[in-house]
Amino acid sequence: MKQLSLDELGRLDQESYKRVKKMPVVIVLDNIRSLHNIGSVFRTADAFRVPELFLCGITACPPHREIHKTALGATDTVAWKYFETTEEAILHLKSEGYKVYAVEQTDKSKLLGEVSFSAAKTALIFGNEVEGVSESALRNCDGAIEIPQEGTKHSLNISVCAGIVMWHFFAEWRQLRNF
Repeated sequence: MKQLSLDELGRLDQESYKRVKKMPVVIVLDNIRSLHNIGSVFRTADAFRVPELFLCGITACPPHREIHKTALGATDTVAWKYFETTEEAILHLKSEGYKVYAVEQTDKSKLLGEVSFSAAKTALIFGNEVEGVSESALRNCDGAIEIPQEGTKHSLNISVCAGIVMWHFFAEWRQLRNF
């Protein structure tokens, strides 16, 4: 076994990436404090062909040195928009025909493995590292998705959580399209 070189990986260049088909998924970051988490979400979004991130409230925007450390250039490939509030972003998404889901533990959340992605336009909201998805955002969502956990902790780091959820949607999207 040997590690593959960059050439052997056959990755897209930035211009090719901008032209390829992307998942019909938008990621919404609801008041994320950590610049490293923001950068990690950009990088994961690039890996799974998420076309756009919505950065809301106190979530910092590129360009920023600390975001760049973990994004490693993904801020140049994944489009982003800033919204003053997450509610404003949700209203925009709904006007564009998106179904909006909080990734949050609620009394009505469905487990990630029980959620079927039908390739419909979907927005996924990831919340603040301490507070989670805000109550005002939850009130405007079409539903909630949670990752089943069986350890002693009741939550995951937002960048880990986002990676798991994006992978779930990407795997189903690939299968639907024989990608």
